[in-house]
Amino acid sequence: MKPGVPMSADRITIMVDDSQTVSGLLRVPSHPSACYVMAHGAGAGMTHPFMAAVIDGLYERGVATLRYQFPYMEHGSRRPDRPPLAHATVRAAVATANRLTPAIPLFAGGKSFGARMTSQAQAEAPMARVSGLVFLGFPLHPAGKPSEDRARHLSDVRVPMLFLQGDRDALADLKILAGVLDRLSADVTLHVIEHADHSFHVPMRSGTTDKRVLEDLLDTLAGWITSRK
Repeated sequence: MKPGVPMSADRITIMVDDSQTVSGLLRVPSHPSACYVMAHGAGAGMTHPFMAAVIDGLYERGVATLRYQFPYMEHGSRRPDRPPLAHATVRAAVATANRLTPAIPLFAGGKSFGARMTSQAQAEAPMARVSGLVFLGFPLHPAGKPSEDRARHLSDVRVPMLFLQGDRDALADLKILAGVLDRLSADVTLHVIEHADHSFHVPMRSGTTDKRVLEDLLDTLAGWITSRK
């Protein structure tokens, strides 16, 4: 078995368009409260250990998940897809989750690049049955270049949003992010994890551990979804 692929996950194929498909992994507990469609970050695919750990933790908390590849990652490229193709992939994954888990509430989002592509897709045109968006390390700006340009589309998102951010995240100045979120009319929650960087890693001197950070992240994510289903 490949790392990051739990034995109980079902491998599925997601049709992006008439000529292109990507892989996905669906994992559903016995009595799921909701399904979270989770996109990966720019540098690692859906079987990355962090992705796998989040999926395992949500499964234990009664949340189904569908994680999937973007086309560039599916084909072994290191260059992320252009937004139109990435958005189409997000939409295809959400539509697949709708078909496979029609009886439970649906949420979408992802890690870093996957988070931003999902929010952009939702801002352009609301996706069917999506009750909210969850972002794990929203990439507000490039490292060392604080800006809110990448967040302008968020004003067009009408569903609730949860931002899970480390206070050492080099890709998201928290003062800028908080200012952006304060101006939004949507139901927005910002949960800051102390000492965590963009990968939700904490230094040894912090007095906490990556495992504790992950538990905090998972409890917050599952609780937020449950409160809005």
